Amino acid sequence: MSKILFVMTGADHWTLADGTEHPSGYWAEEAVTPYEAFTAAGHQVVVATPGGVVPTVDRGSLSPEANGGPEGAARIERALAAMPELRQPIGLDEVKLDEYAAVFYPGGHGPMEDLSADPDSGRLLVDALASGRPLGVVCHGSAALLAAVTADGTNAFAGYRATSFSNTEETLAGLAERAAWLLETRLVEAGVDVRNGEPWAPHVVVDRNLVTGQNPASSAPVAAELLGKLA
Repeated sequence: MSKILFVMTGADHWTLADGTEHPSGYWAEEAVTPYEAFTAAGHQVVVATPGGVVPTVDRGSLSPEANGGPEGAARIERALAAMPELRQPIGLDEVKLDEYAAVFYPGGHGPMEDLSADPDSGRLLVDALASGRPLGVVCHGSAALLAAVTADGTNAFAGYRATSFSNTEETLAGLAERAAWLLETRLVEAGVDVRNGEPWAPHVVVDRNLVTGQNPASSAPVAAELLGKLA
């Protein structure tokens, strides 16, 4: 059995352009679906957050609307309750990369608040990318790539093909006009070759050991790609 590191946001909000704190955290489905896939395949999951804080779930991701109805929402709630690792995170500064076979970043708007500028996460991403071990990132988790700055000041993912929650999706979700910055725009500015698909549809981009998914619908295929690389 190998260990897979889940790097998750420690933020419970996303600060908008006017200073308003929009309640947020991690997106439930983007943690639950890969967790279930990895553990079903016999892998152990370890959760790490900035400061080792217990991650906060975005309450919006628990709604019936986000889960195909009340039954889906209830299933997600039960699945989260069955993930003890969420309540026992380690600090990002404690992570020893050599102990893990793969690294995975779920999304939610929380990573826009903290992981986008977290130095421990940034160093971890630089090292994980260079190591060749499978590295999976979903949706707003791609904000963490912005902190992966190398010694010469360039982004470690510059020139890599990747995807993220798109500006179009942020607009359709109603938050683009209030955002201090947009993820797709920042990634392009950092030199990432962003290749987004249709809004809300599953879309995965694989470039070397990097596997990225555009949105919540992409979490299952990202997990499948990571398991394929581990095999």
